[in-house]
Amino acid sequence: MTEPVLSRNFTVADAWKMDVAENHGAYETAKKVLTTMQPDDVTNQVVAANLRGLGGAGFPTGKKWQFLPKESQKPIYLVINADEGEPGTFKDRYILERDPHQLIEGIIIATFAIRSKKSYVYIRGEYVESARRVQAALDEAYKKGYLGKGVFGSKHDLDIVVHRGAGAYICGEETALLNSLEGGKGYPRLKPPFPAIVGLFGCPTIINNVETIACVPHILKNGPEWFAALGSAGNGGTHLFGVSGHVNKPGVYELPMGTPLREMIEKHAGGVRGGKKLKAVIPGGISAKILTADEIDVKMDYDSLRAAGTMLGSAGVMVMDETTCMVKMLYYATKFFSHESCGQCSPCREGTGWAHKIVTRIYHGEGSLPDLDVLLKIARNMEGRTICVFADAAAWPIQSYIGKFRPEFEEYIRTKGQGIHRDYKEYDPRVGAPKQIGAH
Repeated sequence: MTEPVLSRNFTVADAWKMDVAENHGAYETAKKVLTTMQPDDVTNQVVAANLRGLGGAGFPTGKKWQFLPKESQKPIYLVINADEGEPGTFKDRYILERDPHQLIEGIIIATFAIRSKKSYVYIRGEYVESARRVQAALDEAYKKGYLGKGVFGSKHDLDIVVHRGAGAYICGEETALLNSLEGGKGYPRLKPPFPAIVGLFGCPTIINNVETIACVPHILKNGPEWFAALGSAGNGGTHLFGVSGHVNKPGVYELPMGTPLREMIEKHAGGVRGGKKLKAVIPGGISAKILTADEIDVKMDYDSLRAAGTMLGSAGVMVMDETTCMVKMLYYATKFFSHESCGQCSPCREGTGWAHKIVTRIYHGEGSLPDLDVLLKIARNMEGRTICVFADAAAWPIQSYIGKFRPEFEEYIRTKGQGIHRDYKEYDPRVGAPKQIGAH
């Protein structure tokens, strides 16, 4: 890849403002599409481009659009999932804050393709600045006549509404997001029926990730063959990777789908900081199964990572050096999933809670060797037994951390964590008050 695609305006000052965005070509493709193309032709180009859902699922975007009823008597909705809450993930925020007009142009084209007149952008509640900038960009688009009745002089009408979440990670699951949009609890729904048939307000609905929709204008501008050729087989285009942890240059990197993980870490992110050795990498947000230092010769696309026993997920690449305590890492993972479980399904509600309690006991130097097998049993009883994949996501770190670093867990238990520095304050349920945790 010689030039950035999605991130081309990230370093342009005030690119979130209409005049700057238009000076860099914003809305030109949308105008052409709405006045010269047919909706099905747009969808066919997205299918040919091999665009996958870039929020984590990796499902082919154009095929998802084709699931909609051909002749719907009900309104069709496009919902943009901007509830970016996976730990280690921050790529969508860059689009929302630095180039929201790219997203809006993608929404215009996508709604035209699926024959939708209403779109919602569901933004994570903690993303205050993101929501402010997207709303400001929408206000400018309405003022210019790019939204509302007869967009660009076509027969396409479109309204876009920003809806802010309230801090629940589970609302990143598409059906929980729909329930939240409707004013209900963020509980995932049983599928089928799938949202494309029965979604928001009981109407056909497409839910797409921010980055996915931001790709659409580039596909229509440069052609599906160009986009498909940027990536690897079956994984078209580029991807924004959020690289964090023990690297010299953490940040968001736009790279072709299929870029080797080793290249991403050593070349683009500047290698492991301090000259230390690499210990492990989480390739796709905290729910992705961990990779050891010997397993990083893998391509960063959906199919390659699945074959390696993990997933691309939210493209949050977390790098850990040799000083990382895997017990501590699992402690924070189980703490997160225990806190964020919606509680609808008992295997998840009870499993995440018990897993965190056991890992907390181990971390405080009070664990026993049989605890590790109990944790693995809890993980097995969560995986594949709930309405959504949250329980699976909570089980995978338990399985992979213990599976790949069991000797470290066993040594930690035997020595009661001696030599591991713990200086944080943690709630101690035994006394019901914050307790200073020190080294055992």
